[in-house]
Amino acid sequence: MACRLRKVAERDLERIREWRMLPEITRYMYSDPQISPEQQRAWFARIDASPSDRVWIIELSETSEPVGILSLSDIDLAHRRACWAYYIASEAAKGKGLAKTLELNLYRYVFEEMQLNRLWCEVLAFNDRVVSLHERFGSKVEGVLRQHILKNGEKHDVVRMAILADEWPDVREKFRYDLIEIEQG
Repeated sequence: MACRLRKVAERDLERIREWRMLPEITRYMYSDPQISPEQQRAWFARIDASPSDRVWIIELSETSEPVGILSLSDIDLAHRRACWAYYIASEAAKGKGLAKTLELNLYRYVFEEMQLNRLWCEVLAFNDRVVSLHERFGSKVEGVLRQHILKNGEKHDVVRMAILADEWPDVREKFRYDLIEIEQG
């Protein structure tokens, strides 16, 4: 599925706020927030001014329809590392190969354009589908943070995963994927 990553803009805030409170999205996140429009604007102001955060709207190429969010956070240029996360909120966009496109293009961007060495993420352990997806595309499980999150009265483990720059060439050779536009900023 063809897509592009467009920098989040003020016009996206209400849509993102609605997505972020959907039970099918928050199920796999650390929290289940109720976000006010003011809180959403404060979040945008913070990330817009932050050199260590980049957030994009995942937009379908043909229709320009926004279908989700992809972010880099904790970008540390001194240690050449960053954390990443994404979600696809549109049911119509799920199961169409978008995850592969996003993951491999983000690796290319992080390792080839940003020249970072390490890209890491955290996944709630019960989300074994996403753990397997990341493993398929080269990320390795580095450990489990036991009972790291308390959510809805239940303790949850968190799987810490990462891929390194020197692992990227082998992954790049293994998979065919279309390059997507990633808006700079």
